[in-house]
Amino acid sequence: MTRPGLSLWWRLAGAIVVLGLSTPAAAEVNPQRLRVGGYFRVMTRPSFQGGEGRLGLWNLYGRLLNEGPWGALELSLDLLEPQAGSSDAWASVHAKVEGGSIQNADRGNGMLDQFRVSQLYVRAGNVLLEGVTWQLGTLESYFGDLGLYDMRPAQLFHDTLGLSARYDVGWLEILAGVGDAGFALRGLEYSTIVSGGGSLRLRLGGHFEIGVGGQVYVEPAVAGNRFGPHRTPLPSHASYADFQRGELVQRFLEENPGREEEFPDPEPITSSSYKLIGYIGFGKLGPLRWNNLYVNFQRHHPERVVTETYAGRDYDIYIAELTDDRYELNAGNEMHLAIVPDWLDVVWGSLVGYHQNLDNTLVAGEDNRLFYSTVLRVQLYMSPTVHFLIETSWAQEMSLNGNLWREHHDSVFTSQDGAAHSRGLEFGDTATRNTWQFKAGIVLNPTGRGIWARPSIRIIWGLQYANVHNAFANSFVQSLDQFNAFRETEDRHWHSVIALEAEGWF
Repeated sequence: MTRPGLSLWWRLAGAIVVLGLSTPAAAEVNPQRLRVGGYFRVMTRPSFQGGEGRLGLWNLYGRLLNEGPWGALELSLDLLEPQAGSSDAWASVHAKVEGGSIQNADRGNGMLDQFRVSQLYVRAGNVLLEGVTWQLGTLESYFGDLGLYDMRPAQLFHDTLGLSARYDVGWLEILAGVGDAGFALRGLEYSTIVSGGGSLRLRLGGHFEIGVGGQVYVEPAVAGNRFGPHRTPLPSHASYADFQRGELVQRFLEENPGREEEFPDPEPITSSSYKLIGYIGFGKLGPLRWNNLYVNFQRHHPERVVTETYAGRDYDIYIAELTDDRYELNAGNEMHLAIVPDWLDVVWGSLVGYHQNLDNTLVAGEDNRLFYSTVLRVQLYMSPTVHFLIETSWAQEMSLNGNLWREHHDSVFTSQDGAAHSRGLEFGDTATRNTWQFKAGIVLNPTGRGIWARPSIRIIWGLQYANVHNAFANSFVQSLDQFNAFRETEDRHWHSVIALEAEGWF
């Protein structure tokens, strides 16, 4: 039997071949009509402290040694080739397959079901409006990358399939798009979520750029649609703590004993959310090659439903009103300096985030936190192809609702206000996580100098210190019953790995 993942690859390849053969230009042999590009990252990172191949927990400490394997293949085919200097119509089709698993490198062990078709769209230009590029399909758009963190804070339409129009004359770029984000946000419980927005970017003199943009989501109420947005009327004395503990049904039956059949039915409502982005870039000034500053502010889309079990019976509780006030503010900056041309380059990045859930003022979690980070990478060019890399980072994460992390191996017994509490809404014994990382090693770059030159072969040693216990991907105990079976006897604040890595774009 053909595996679903393998079948997907064959179907994608077949679709592109059919598209190519179905166009008039297919009779002409022109290899330039089909373009293939991609990205790969593969590594082995032995850890003798029970780790799973990553130095820390996530990219807040820099992407280097904190990411897993990845592969991407991007294909584009000119259906109607553009003619230089002509206003004639043109069209092309694009597809991208990507995923994070390579045999012997991670838990997925290279299975193709770890991959997905992340982008598929058609572009056409000079149709209806001269100079406008239309895009139908996936609509992802962004102003740029934070390379040190592998993040795109100023990103729109990552979750939307629809139609967009882009007008770009060099100094001015305007984008407008509209579509549906229902499958991205709801998955198998699909409900139509209309998504629309756009962006504007100005480029001034090759030394300065500025951009702004936004996206809104509207999920309309539809009576009878069981996957649409709803609210469940809550008991008068129910609290957010009851919701977190799964006791809303219990509160209702305390007010209404013996009336299980009268648990309130959901009421349809309209849900909405939004995202705003901004960007400032400047450079080509002395040793400053370029500086990028990105910012986003978003209100998350409400969640749909949870299920509580009470007295052997399941109750669905629709929680749009309990999850509609979750906000994020994130800002990131990255500066690239050529300190000594062809000899020493430096990249310095910073990231800050403030996340707040106005519905939740009690429970420690990542929906109420403040974090900031800085990463500094120095690359010394000992020869055009042999480089020496040093990187260091510092990050602090603060839970705004109390303890979220464990400082010691036996902190699993500690929760609320530093004391054991069976009904506590905290976890561990600290509200702050501090993480320092240091990485150093040799980089072989066949294509020459440059921090972002690829492909790269790296031999890197990484060291991390964190104030919390086991601050890296691991399989250590997380609960009391596990602690009883697999006893931990020491704290682990230091972690190190040795990495053999290859990374490239093509």
